[in-house]
Amino acid sequence: MTAGSHDALWLTVVAFGVYHGLNPAMGWPLAVANGMAARRGAAVFATLAPLGIGHLLAMAAAVLPFALLAELYPRGDAIRIGAGVAVLVVGVYKLVDRRHPRILARIRPTRLAWWSFVMATAHGAGMMLVPVALGLCAPAPGDAMLRPAPGSGIAIAVAVTIVHTMAMLASGIVIAWLVYRFLGLMFMRRVWLNLDGLWGASLVVAGGASVAATLGSR
Repeated sequence: MTAGSHDALWLTVVAFGVYHGLNPAMGWPLAVANGMAARRGAAVFATLAPLGIGHLLAMAAAVLPFALLAELYPRGDAIRIGAGVAVLVVGVYKLVDRRHPRILARIRPTRLAWWSFVMATAHGAGMMLVPVALGLCAPAPGDAMLRPAPGSGIAIAVAVTIVHTMAMLASGIVIAWLVYRFLGLMFMRRVWLNLDGLWGASLVVAGGASVAATLGSR
């Protein structure tokens, strides 16, 4: 892997985090509601920790099993192609079936960490991150000196989930604060977008790009 492609993958990790944070389904409207209910700005930021913990755990639950599998199984290309196909399939499913799982309606928004974990998992947010994480974990082709040490792939996967979640929280809290402080609820009512279609398309693109990139590097 070249330095340029390595940097591009990390930028993708951050970009996915920003994208997830701006998606209302990941929780920023709850931060706005919390601030308005308490009538103080600090309450907006009080949602930061539980939403972040839930999202981080959801990312880890998706990324770490694939990273561990890549560590144990020497044919890394097969793992990356399989992960890309899985992401693509989830994306197609989200495009075909836009219904939200019923379990989401049973979780009280006050249980923010659990709500964040289930919401991110149900939307396949972690799956979107898997191909990128595996790309960063992949050894340089044809160069034994640059092959990662045992366990380093897991460490990279952990770093990916942390960096991604920090970017997600940064963008989410910015949009939440702007809506709470300046734009108000009328903004949410007027410009609220159903992003399920765009979300599904993003998964299809991410999965397809991962498969194409892996096949092209052979």
